[in-house]
Amino acid sequence: MSPEESMKTFELDDRFEVQLFAAEPVVKDPVSMIFDEKGDIYVVEMPDYPFPPEDGSGNGVIKKLLDTNGDGVMDDFTIFADQILDATSILPWKDGMLVTAAPHIWYMKDTNGDGKADQREKVFSGFFQDNQEAQITNLRFNVDNWIYASNHGQHGEVQFDMNPGAEPLSVSGADFRFRLDTKEFEPETAPGQFGHTFDNFGRRFVTQNTIHIREMVMPWRYLHRHPYMPSTSAMTNISDHDLRMYQLTEAPYWRKERSARRQKKYDEQGLDRIEHVDNHFTGASGGTFYGGDLFPEEFNQSLFTGEVAGGLVHQDVLVTKPGQVVYTAQRAENEQDREFLASTDMWFRPTNFTVGPDGALYLVDYYRQHIETPLSIPEDLKEEMDFLEGDDKGRIYRIVPKGTPPLNVNEVQKSPTTEDYLEWLTSPNKWHRTQAQRVLLQTGDDSILPQLEAIFTNTSNSAVRLQTMYLIDGLGGLTGEHVRLALKDPESGVREHALRLAEQFPDLLPDVIALKDDPSARAVMQTALSLGNFASNEVIPALAEIVVGNYQNHWMRMAVLSSDHGSSMALLNYLDQQTDFFQSWDKNKEKFLYDFTYITAARNEDPALVALVSEFDRLPAESQTSVWKAVAAGLKRSKATLSDNAKKKINQIIASGSSSAKDALSEVL
Repeated sequence: MSPEESMKTFELDDRFEVQLFAAEPVVKDPVSMIFDEKGDIYVVEMPDYPFPPEDGSGNGVIKKLLDTNGDGVMDDFTIFADQILDATSILPWKDGMLVTAAPHIWYMKDTNGDGKADQREKVFSGFFQDNQEAQITNLRFNVDNWIYASNHGQHGEVQFDMNPGAEPLSVSGADFRFRLDTKEFEPETAPGQFGHTFDNFGRRFVTQNTIHIREMVMPWRYLHRHPYMPSTSAMTNISDHDLRMYQLTEAPYWRKERSARRQKKYDEQGLDRIEHVDNHFTGASGGTFYGGDLFPEEFNQSLFTGEVAGGLVHQDVLVTKPGQVVYTAQRAENEQDREFLASTDMWFRPTNFTVGPDGALYLVDYYRQHIETPLSIPEDLKEEMDFLEGDDKGRIYRIVPKGTPPLNVNEVQKSPTTEDYLEWLTSPNKWHRTQAQRVLLQTGDDSILPQLEAIFTNTSNSAVRLQTMYLIDGLGGLTGEHVRLALKDPESGVREHALRLAEQFPDLLPDVIALKDDPSARAVMQTALSLGNFASNEVIPALAEIVVGNYQNHWMRMAVLSSDHGSSMALLNYLDQQTDFFQSWDKNKEKFLYDFTYITAARNEDPALVALVSEFDRLPAESQTSVWKAVAAGLKRSKATLSDNAKKKINQIIASGSSSAKDALSEVL
C-alpha cells in the first residue's frame, strides 16, 4: 500500500491521530530515528536484513532528514554515513554520532561541515555478529551518565579501541554499558534484544520477541560481587497480561503451516505446549517509555512497544504496587480488548519509536512483506518467499493528540547555548532533560556547578533533582551533603540513586542504614545492595533486619546474599542469636537457607561450612534434605573438594541415622 492507503487501515485510540512524517523514497528500511540536541533528525536504515552481504561490506545508511517546504513532512535528506554493515542505532556524542554496527560501536563525525561523516573511529570491537536479530544495538543515555546498549547476552571479547591498554571484557550472558568521559565499560544485566528504554528515574526496561516488557531488577555489578550466587538472573517479565494481544491482520500462510507442524511435533512428544499462530506476541520490538509532555497526563507512565508480526502498537501502563520491587505492566483501562494502534495492512512493521522535543511519539515502520529470519522457516515454505520484497519502502509516522499541527522544524531546530541547556534541565519533557544532561556532561564545564546547585536545591520536580544530581557528580562537584539530602528525598526513585551514590562516601553509612525501613520496597532492596559495598561490619545488623522483614521476597533475598557481608556466617549468627528468625519456619526461609548454604559450600571455606552443617539438625526434617542438596550443588558449582573436617562432620551425621539427610549426604560425599 502507499503510505496514505496504509494509514487508512489504522485503528487508533480515538483521542489521537497519525500524521505522515516521512516515507519512501526519502526513507527506506528504517530501524531507528533520533532528534539530536539541535533538533536535527537522523534515521538509521538497514536494507541488508535478513541477508548480511557475503563480502563483509554493508549497505546501511544514516540519513539526516529535511523539510524543505515547511509542511511537517520530510521531503529530502543528506547522507551522514553509508556503506555500513548492520547499523541498528545511533546516539549523539560530541558533535558526532555513536553507531552500533556489529562487531563494532563506531564514532562518526563530520569534521569539514559538508554534512557527511569523514571521521570513522572504532570505539569498541568484538561484539557478536552472526545473527542480525541478536546483535549490539539500542544505544541509550541514562540518568546515571552511563550509555547502555543491548547485547542479548551474546558472547564476545570486547576491546576498548579508544583505550588500547584496557583489558578485553567478556560480555557473554550480558548487555553492555560504558562512559566515554571516564573511559569505563562493563557488563550489564541481560538479555535485551531490540527495544531498550528508561523511565524518568533510570529504571531499565527491555523488549525480547515474545516477552514484550521486562524490567531490570538489579544491575550486574551487584550480582557478580562474588562468584557463588545460585542465580544471577535479574530481568523479569512484568506484564500482567502475558502474551495475549489483539491484532487485526491475518497470519501469513507460512506461519500457519509452520505453527501446525510445530504443534504436531509437541503433541507427538507429549509436551504441554501451544504454538500460537496469531494474537500472541512473537515479534515485540522497540519498547519506548513515553516521558513527553504532549500526551494527556495519564500517559506519564506509559511504555509503547511495536509488534512487527502482528502489525500493532501496544501500550503498557507502569504501576507501582505496595511491597513490590518491580513495576506491574498493565493494559490501559480503555485497551482491555484492543491495542493502542493496530492495522489491517499486513506489511505494517512497527519496529521502533522515539519521543521528540515536541513531545510527539514517532513510529518507525520498516514496511516489508516478510519480517522473519529465514533461519526459522522450513526450506519448502520459503521457496517462493522474497525476503527483500519491500526493501525500497519505509515510513515514519507522528502520533499526536487530535488537532495538533504538523511539526514545525524551525521551532525545534536551534543551536542551544549553555543557558538553554540549564533551562532544559527543568523541562517536563524527558527529551530536553536528557539532551541537556548529556551535552553538559560531555563539555566537562564545571563553572556551571553553582547554577546546578540552585536547580538541585530549589526544583519541585523529582526527576529534575535526580538528573541534576548526577550531572553535579559527572562534573566532579558531588559531596556527601548532596547525597545525604537526596537520601531523604520524598521520591523513592531519587532515594534509590542516592543510595548508589552513597557507596562512595563511607561516612554516610548511618544514613544508608536508616533506609532499611523505607516505605518503598524498591528502596529497601537498594539499601541491601548498597550496604553490601560498605566495608564496615556495622552493616550486619541492618542486613539481618532486612532479611527478617522481607525474606518472603525473592529479590530481597538475592540483594542481601549478593554481598560478602550478606552471605557470611556473621549474618547467619546474628539472625540466630539476635532475632527470632529461626523461631518459626516456612518455605521462604528454607529458600533463603538453601541459597545461603549453596554459597557457603561453593566457597568451601572449612570453618564456615563445618559450622553451618553442624546446625542442620535443628531444622525440620523435611527441610534438612533441601539444605543438604544445597551443599552438594554448591560444591559441584565450584568443583571443590571437601576438607577432612567437613567429611568427618558429614560422616558423623550419616552415622547418626538421620534418614531425611542420608541420600543428599551421600551425594555430597
